Amino acid sequence: MTINAVVMPGPDMPLEVRKFAEPVLEPGAVLLRTLGSEVCGTDVHLSKGQLAGVPYPIIPGHVSVGKIAALGPAATDADVPKDVDGSPLELDQVVTFLDVHGNCGRCWYCTVGHATTRCPSRKVYGVTFSAEEGLLGGWSQYIYLKPGVHVVPLPPDLDWRAFLAGGCGMPTALHAVSLGEVAFGDTVVVQGSGPVGLCAAVLAQLRGAGQVIVVGGPEVRLRAATRFGADAVIDIAETTPRERLEAIRDMTRGRGADVTIEATGVASAVAEGMRITRDAGRYVVVGQYTNVGDTAFNPHLDLNQKHLDIRGCWGSDVGHMYRAVRVMARYANQFPWTELISGQYGLDEAQIAIDDVTAQRVVKALIVP
Repeated sequence: MTINAVVMPGPDMPLEVRKFAEPVLEPGAVLLRTLGSEVCGTDVHLSKGQLAGVPYPIIPGHVSVGKIAALGPAATDADVPKDVDGSPLELDQVVTFLDVHGNCGRCWYCTVGHATTRCPSRKVYGVTFSAEEGLLGGWSQYIYLKPGVHVVPLPPDLDWRAFLAGGCGMPTALHAVSLGEVAFGDTVVVQGSGPVGLCAAVLAQLRGAGQVIVVGGPEVRLRAATRFGADAVIDIAETTPRERLEAIRDMTRGRGADVTIEATGVASAVAEGMRITRDAGRYVVVGQYTNVGDTAFNPHLDLNQKHLDIRGCWGSDVGHMYRAVRVMARYANQFPWTELISGQYGLDEAQIAIDDVTAQRVVKALIVP
């Protein structure tokens, strides 16, 4: 069997569809027939060379869903591929998986710091695995899951497209909202209306927020924010930072947000977020996934005098992925997740897909081989 996959040869280079040989499964490995894979901001960063340590050429696609097509040989029980609940995997199961693989479980960050996203052995499907190593990205007809990959089955009542509508945005937002400790009645401002920001707005509601305000653009994404329960939206194209600050203070009796979540990827948004958060409020910065440059703030006025609690949030772990699946399944009737999907693209349309995401013409794009 010959397998087609999209390859990103390098930064600012056109995507290609290449052919790969069918892999031979080692004990404990799993072969997925890809149902779909998301196109997200990470893929845009990869296409522009904005992430360090990427071993181009790569097969993009770090959050995907597939149907189990084959299981590696199992000489012992330890070789039997299992899901995160410890149940043996079965052929034809529809599953997703944590894109992070190779955390050592022995370093200081894994054992003492409990910050597995900082493990130096950490590798990521669709990001830091080379195409020369095999089918280790989602924009492919099949995905090779190495032994030890964390596999999460999708519940039968959760459409795989619905899960990918949240994609990596949902576990990332779940991490951020959890760090923000959103409480009943809180006013939550979300900066950014991409998938992470939209998921954060939904999760803030589920944690009991009294008011959710989304600041972002363009209009297609702000409409989605309103459709998914935001109480107010503010278009950054039609307002200045001063006008946004005044609008948020008007909606919060002059105080500002109890919790602000930055999900923009724009450096200047951070100082603005500090200012729209109330004194002694909490500010979670999740959108600065890549180095987009410096920004300036006043340490006295924006941080110290405000007694502001700032929390950085980078990536997610298997717990966030597991909980994201459960949340999306539980609230599928309340939130029509698939409405976030603006387009589905074949492998030969991957360049169009990434161009559309780059230009923010879509809310969520999927690659469907």
